[in-house]
Amino acid sequence: MSGYGSGPTLDGGDAGTLIVIAKAPVPGRVKTRLTPHFTPQEAAALARAALQDTLDAVLATPARRRVLHLRGAPGNWLPEGIEVVPQCAGGLDVRLAAAFARDGGPALLIGMDTPQVTPELLARGLDFAGTDSWFGPALDGGFWALGLAEPDPALLLGVPMSVPHTGAVQRRRLSASGRTVRDLPALRDVDTPDDAAQVAASAPGTRFAALYAELCAALR
Repeated sequence: MSGYGSGPTLDGGDAGTLIVIAKAPVPGRVKTRLTPHFTPQEAAALARAALQDTLDAVLATPARRRVLHLRGAPGNWLPEGIEVVPQCAGGLDVRLAAAFARDGGPALLIGMDTPQVTPELLARGLDFAGTDSWFGPALDGGFWALGLAEPDPALLLGVPMSVPHTGAVQRRRLSASGRTVRDLPALRDVDTPDDAAQVAASAPGTRFAALYAELCAALR
């Protein structure tokens, strides 16, 4: 179930790299804030669906390369056309910085928590004509996307992650560096049961929405 199909990937030409940062969807290790509303197995299944929807959008977006920086082992959820590399050790700021350092630029980095993302949004974040960077704020105060025409890992190192002001600090870093910044639309990350309900409602054609509806029906 996907809103974008599973056909061949588009030729990215001179487009940049799409980077996805993700955890393998293992019960008890992902989406733990969805429990106890959902079981650890159900939470992991929702994480898997969100990741698959994200990768579908990535594959449907013109890009030079598509790279998944993964914490954990890939499984049968991984489609063809995605290069997989292991995440380095360290905090999230270190791991994000390392992803940009490894893959170079121009590049757009996203997470696995926004299954509602579309190829159109991703393509916009890879268009650096007239700007040096793109910033996609998340409604929880973080960010769901960061695009850099010329990646500099130092822009991320030391940014406090997973706190309500993460996004504000990161965007200030971009501006303070002298880069021009353009904003992508704010999206909701899937962290809590309420987030899951709202994201599923906003993206009815996704795997995530279909699985969410199935799990909720079973709870009745």
